[in-house]
Amino acid sequence: MKHILPTIVISQFLCTSLWFAGNAVLPDLIAVHELPIDFLANLTSAVQFGFITGTMIFAILTIADRFPPSRVFFISALIAAGFNFAISLENLQDWQLLLFRFMTGFFLAGIYPVGMKIAADHFQKGLGKSLGFLVGALVLGTAFPHFLKSMTAGLPWHYVVYATTFLAVLGGMLILIFVPNGPHRMVSQKFDPSVFFKVFHNDKVRSAAFGYFGHMWELYAFWAFVPLMLAYFNSTHGDVRLDVPFYSFIIIAIGGVSCAIGGLLSVRFGAKRIATTSLALSGLCCLISPLVLGMGSPAFLIFFLLCWGMVVTADSPLFSTLVAQNATQETRGTSLTIVNCIGFAITIVSIQGLNMLLPFVGEKYLFTFLALGPILGVVSLWRKN
Repeated sequence: MKHILPTIVISQFLCTSLWFAGNAVLPDLIAVHELPIDFLANLTSAVQFGFITGTMIFAILTIADRFPPSRVFFISALIAAGFNFAISLENLQDWQLLLFRFMTGFFLAGIYPVGMKIAADHFQKGLGKSLGFLVGALVLGTAFPHFLKSMTAGLPWHYVVYATTFLAVLGGMLILIFVPNGPHRMVSQKFDPSVFFKVFHNDKVRSAAFGYFGHMWELYAFWAFVPLMLAYFNSTHGDVRLDVPFYSFIIIAIGGVSCAIGGLLSVRFGAKRIATTSLALSGLCCLISPLVLGMGSPAFLIFFLLCWGMVVTADSPLFSTLVAQNATQETRGTSLTIVNCIGFAITIVSIQGLNMLLPFVGEKYLFTFLALGPILGVVSLWRKN
């Protein structure tokens, strides 16, 4: 059915707009609740930690393989939307904000990897292309709150939260109503906690996972600190006034295009080759970032960050494709969930690492630290060829 993939893609976009909703309104949250200026890392990590916890529990209970994935997606979207809405309430303490973002991340575990599971159940042939569009939707959804913030600059910040909450509910309903169980779905009939540990016995799954882990070391830290990078450039070039929310949206969102391109290229050249190339290029961007930040050209900075925004995401659907293609059918959903779980755990380490290094190295040299992940990921992929 031709409507299946577009529906999954649109729903993924709408629901994953919850991911960075808190980041987009962070300056307002800091002002309203009198939070510390370095709350960015904690707020982002709360979502990531929630997602990790959720994916671990979903994986151990094999939820995506035991229950209808469209129903899991819908219920998760409703609950995640509710916790997202909660950050717009008045008189919140910092721990309450972190808890609400944690719970939003927890139920995103029933959206992102489950959406990939739904796609894999429907599209075994050309899976890389399908997941390219799907992960592209995740990237656009992640960027979208920054766009909303830029477009509603004259309105109360609550509107960003209201909009992303509504979109997530709509996305969940679309999946429930229009996407049935896929023809390639194989139901796991019983609870088997050993599946969690058996996934990495598969050499090909393990190879894809290690590459993905190197990719994740860089990805979310880059996304989280893009506004900081732009603000730093504004502060060091007095005549420059870049629109930080708008350009943050563009730089993150362009990765959605590269996900789709990477998926299409994988059909001809192979997922592993394209993923390795993309990972190497994004690592190079990390290493040369101090040179670009030290230049005085805002146009070249934006061009560089757009290129970085493309290569940093182009490999993401390809690693998921490799995992989905090489895992057994009855453990496909759990395998995707486990790999996501570990990958997002790594993002917390890199985000908090940047936050700790910032006072010592400054913004200009901060992002070279992210090159470690792509370097190790590329080495792992080459050794396992």
